[in-house]
Amino acid sequence: MNPVDLPPLREVIARHGLSASKALGQNFLFDGQLLARIAAIPGDLVGAEVLEIGPGPGGLTRALLAAGAKVVAIERDRRCMPPLAELGEAYPGRLEVIEGDALEIDAPTLFAGQPHIVANLPYNVGTALLVRWLSADWQPWWRSLTLMFQREVADRIVAAPGSDAYGRLSVLGQWRSTARIAMTVHRSAFTPPPKVMSAVVHIVPTEPPEGVAFATLERLTAAAFGQRRKMLRQSLKGVPGAVEALAGIGIDPARRAETVSVAEFVALARALT
Repeated sequence: MNPVDLPPLREVIARHGLSASKALGQNFLFDGQLLARIAAIPGDLVGAEVLEIGPGPGGLTRALLAAGAKVVAIERDRRCMPPLAELGEAYPGRLEVIEGDALEIDAPTLFAGQPHIVANLPYNVGTALLVRWLSADWQPWWRSLTLMFQREVADRIVAAPGSDAYGRLSVLGQWRSTARIAMTVHRSAFTPPPKVMSAVVHIVPTEPPEGVAFATLERLTAAAFGQRRKMLRQSLKGVPGAVEALAGIGIDPARRAETVSVAEFVALARALT
């Protein structure tokens, strides 16, 4: 099969009798132009390694392969193996499909270099995978993350202090990486349409601030946002030395967590590290 002669994805799905699994959080995208736009977000993929999670029948996989990438796809739905195998035949040597749960597979061992991670993540595992990737050693094993989430989660990742969406995920996504919403995707683009809107977030790692332990920052944000309506003098009482350190870096202990910037959380973590 010649890559340019691939049958329409809807036809492939119908031929294999596939339907989106609610239990697996599946929603299929058929719009080739939309998928190509997502695949273009990381930049030039010619010859680049890409990890894709939950490819389903391979809509985004097609776009990544057409962009020149070499793709490793992890899929737990056995029903999707035949259409993905056909796609592998269309792009010889460019697609490896691993059947399994992405939460249980040691993804870094699958690559010799640093892959881009590009995925229309199943909603039921998306946040857990993101936290794992952002919690990795720095510089991380991946080059960039291009991930589709429900819009509410995407907003939390890129949120600024003072907004209702700002929280632990915002700090995690921004303290040593840049995070932006690259595009929004209307619910009507999916089959079946989810109940919520979606957005694609693009995250690129940066140099981490010096003198800051991730474990300390994690402990601070867990305490602060775990009781986000309380003043810092109350919410941080369980973190030894945190309340005392506030004055030293000029943070009013009467403030609440949602008003504390990423840079201020970093400064507080540095003071305690």
